[in-house]
Amino acid sequence: MGSIQLKSVRKEFGPVSVINGVDLGIENGEFTVFVGPSGCGKSTLLRLIAGLEDVTSGQILIDGKDATNIGPSQRGLAMVFQSYALYPHMSVRGNIAFALKMAGQSADMIEQKVKKAAATLNLTDYLDRKPRQLSGGQRQRVAIGRAIVREPKAFLFDEPLSNLDASLRVQMRVEIGELHNALKTTMIYVTHDQVEAMTMADKIVVLDRGSVAQVGSPLELYNRPNGLFVAGFIGSPTMNLIRGPSAEKRGAATIGIRPEHVDVSTTAGEWPSTVRLAEHLGSDTFIHAEADGIGPLTLRLEGEAPMKPDQRIFVTPREAYLHRFDKDGKRIG
Repeated sequence: MGSIQLKSVRKEFGPVSVINGVDLGIENGEFTVFVGPSGCGKSTLLRLIAGLEDVTSGQILIDGKDATNIGPSQRGLAMVFQSYALYPHMSVRGNIAFALKMAGQSADMIEQKVKKAAATLNLTDYLDRKPRQLSGGQRQRVAIGRAIVREPKAFLFDEPLSNLDASLRVQMRVEIGELHNALKTTMIYVTHDQVEAMTMADKIVVLDRGSVAQVGSPLELYNRPNGLFVAGFIGSPTMNLIRGPSAEKRGAATIGIRPEHVDVSTTAGEWPSTVRLAEHLGSDTFIHAEADGIGPLTLRLEGEAPMKPDQRIFVTPREAYLHRFDKDGKRIG
């Protein structure tokens, strides 16, 4: 089992409150991602769950039992950090086995668990290598293997891919997703990268200045953000947020439209605009434009769109995909 529940959890560092009464339930076997900008409290919240930071007030329950005041080693959780923190003088086998040896497990049991973890992570051929002989992705897999052999109730990942290059990040996203499908163990994953959140999570928790802004599945947050903060954070490229007459005539203080939910014409449309930059990616073309009287817009067109800087175009939002927000930034309807 690996259910985790937070009840009114607060964390203060002196006069500064960094976690503001968070209530959250994470179900057994769920892949939950904490996402938000730097300084929003996501890593601190993960460390509170792990027991690496003390809770100022509130409760943390693991499998229904109060774990608020017990140490990290008694919580049955395993944490994987941004830094691999491998022992350079030990082999891959030694690094994965280290925690088991410290726990006094038998040599046969240790070898069995190490081989199983190595097979799961495609590390069998590297067990006798030292960390310096591995790529960044392989080192991260060793760090994950060290967590797997402990057979935890839940895995806690603190931005584990941020040190990897772009292609390795994509590969490791797939591998961690496959690992979750294979182990069926609860995973909590912290990232500032909302693409990672959208592609990996069963449930996303968006944090804003120490508070939960919204919780939901990736598509729930994408299709129905509850406010301007989530609307502007979830999605890549981000949602266009527009104020002024275009919003007011639709009964809102702000309207939002995603870059792919517009029609673009060279002859007529609601928002006359000037192309500033066209990014041709093959499968898509991203247009950065300046709309008259509105400001910057980002547009996503399918395939290769023949747009050039300084070209005049007309942009029309698709009404069925519009998001409306009131003067306080809350969703309308």
